[in-house]
Amino acid sequence: MEAVPRMPMIWLDLKEAGEFAFNAAVKKSAVSVPRDFEGCSTLRKYLGQLHFLQSRIPMGSGQDAAVPVTWTEIFSGKAVTHEDIKYEQACVLYNLGALHSMLGAMDKRVSEECAAGAFTYLRDHFPHSYSVDMSHQILSLNINLMLGQAQECLLEKSMLDNRKSFLVARISAQVVDYYKEACRALENSDTASLLGKIQKDWKKLVQMKIYYFAAVAHLHMGKQAEEQQKFGERVIYFQSALDKLNEAIKLAKGQPETVQEALRFTMDVIGGKYNSAKKDNDFIYHEAVPALDTLQSVKGAPLVKALPVNPTDPAVTGPDIFAKLVPMAAHEASSLYSEEKAKLLRDVMAKIEAKNEVLDQFMDSMQLDPDTVDNLDMYEHIPPVLMEKCAALSVRPDTVRNLVQSMQVLSGVFTDVEASLKEIRDLLEEDEAQERKLQELLGRVPPVLGSPPGLAEVSKECSKYLELHEKASFTNTELHRAMNLHLGNLRLLGGPLEQVRAALPTPSLSEEDKQVLQNLKRILAKVQEMRDQRMSLEQQLREMIQKDDITTSLVTTDRSEMKKLFEEQLKKYDQLKVYLEQNLAAQENVLKALTDANVKYAAVRKALAEVEHKWNTTVQTLVASYEAYEDLMKKSQEGKDFYTDLEGKAAKLLERARAACQASEAHRQQLLERELKKQPPPRPTAPKPPLQKKSLELETGGPEAAELGSL
Repeated sequence: MEAVPRMPMIWLDLKEAGEFAFNAAVKKSAVSVPRDFEGCSTLRKYLGQLHFLQSRIPMGSGQDAAVPVTWTEIFSGKAVTHEDIKYEQACVLYNLGALHSMLGAMDKRVSEECAAGAFTYLRDHFPHSYSVDMSHQILSLNINLMLGQAQECLLEKSMLDNRKSFLVARISAQVVDYYKEACRALENSDTASLLGKIQKDWKKLVQMKIYYFAAVAHLHMGKQAEEQQKFGERVIYFQSALDKLNEAIKLAKGQPETVQEALRFTMDVIGGKYNSAKKDNDFIYHEAVPALDTLQSVKGAPLVKALPVNPTDPAVTGPDIFAKLVPMAAHEASSLYSEEKAKLLRDVMAKIEAKNEVLDQFMDSMQLDPDTVDNLDMYEHIPPVLMEKCAALSVRPDTVRNLVQSMQVLSGVFTDVEASLKEIRDLLEEDEAQERKLQELLGRVPPVLGSPPGLAEVSKECSKYLELHEKASFTNTELHRAMNLHLGNLRLLGGPLEQVRAALPTPSLSEEDKQVLQNLKRILAKVQEMRDQRMSLEQQLREMIQKDDITTSLVTTDRSEMKKLFEEQLKKYDQLKVYLEQNLAAQENVLKALTDANVKYAAVRKALAEVEHKWNTTVQTLVASYEAYEDLMKKSQEGKDFYTDLEGKAAKLLERARAACQASEAHRQQLLERELKKQPPPRPTAPKPPLQKKSLELETGGPEAAELGSL
């Protein structure tokens, strides 16, 4: 409709409070509330504190601390008294619903759902025998009236917002359904007797509304048919809307002028729609007009609900002013709840630990470290330890040259010493040979007197130096071998970094190998993700259990409801348990995928291990060469110092050897001459040619004389 006419709504009177032995100031503020939303808030707070009080102090019916509570019954005006604090709560709750109904009937059209929620909680949680106005029949009637009026408010808003015609029709049809339920309750004889004179007024208004909103529903069904160009259906819907509106007008006699105006306005709209649709169909479209009962009925769309009431909601009731009063029963119940939480945690942890044990054993058997399974990145860079050595050599460019020069100097001194000792040894050997020759020639001559003492000392020192030289020669050979081993590495470290990187081994993987490796990494990441998620969920569960304290709720809960409360409270862990179950269930599939991936990875793993071993060996060798440089230089200098000293001693010994050999030669000459002079002259005998020849040879310098002379 172009505008939205409003129908009046039913609202309920508030009950009046009587005697209740409670603090006078509290009582006054709770029963004499302003007729606004602040009053609703006050009633809710009072209701909550009453709930907290009755859970700690035995003020219920027949209990030790029960006191009289008096309230006036709405329909009869009589005072009704019960010694039960729950009666006080029930009456406050009734007033909360009544106040919401009053506010909902105002121009703002809000709060009807809250009223329905208050009456629903009152009906479902309190005895119905307190008073007539809180009987099951009356409360059910109130609930349907409030829901119908809440749906009516939603209908008004939907039409103002120009919602789709079919949706508006369904909302309106639901208004009809709620009011029909209320009408059935009003027509009940028991309810009618309880309500008294107000029953007729309510029934008449509700019946009128049933027809009125049925007309609104069919009006919008006709508008939908028009949108769908179903012109025959449009006519019958508009005609039905007109018929129902006429029925509403008949039932509206005696209603306020606002109702009459709304009906007249609606008649103008529906009548105009019907006349226009009938005329267009008769002269233009000529579609057959179906019977209304052949068309699909409009199904209501219940878009409102009774808003739940929670008397202990701290956002509504405020802080519990009786919080320090905790009964022993509440402590005992809290201990029982703690055991339920502990049992839940034990069950969950048993499953987690079992799965973790399987996972740990599996990963240990695989020997797959996610951090090192893919070490390809390390081959792209020179390792820091090697970079450090390269940087150190870059500021010492003469390193290799200094080492080579030092070893060359050492070799030169070594050669000089070796030559000197060889010459000394040759002199001694020559002297010894000459000595033997002399003794062979003079075999029958008296023993010689011996060599000069200096030559024996030279021989002794020469033997000592030769022994030192031989030992040092081995050390020198090892030093040269070490130098040759490290020299190439030192040149490499001192050269360009590109050459160093090129000298390091790198793996060569095919595309297939790379895919195998990437797949394994992906699954290992899944394993770690599964672990992390499991730990996180476990931590959340532990923290949630630790913070879960329902003592306040236990205080306000009847003992008979404890088990139900435990079950409700433990439901808060269901979602975490579901997540954990999903995590644990996924492990089997993840490990199966990891097994398959590891089989394919075996060949790649072997190749990578070999390259990594070569890489590490090469790096260690280069580092060792750098670290050996200082040691080589030190030993080279020690060798030079040793051989320089030995060279000086060998040179002096050579001079002494030469002098001793010359003295020995002179000594042999003297000895030879002496021996020749001692030979007797030959006897005169008959000439014997051979002997004469020999004597002649001796006298004249024959072969023997000549040999002695050469000595």
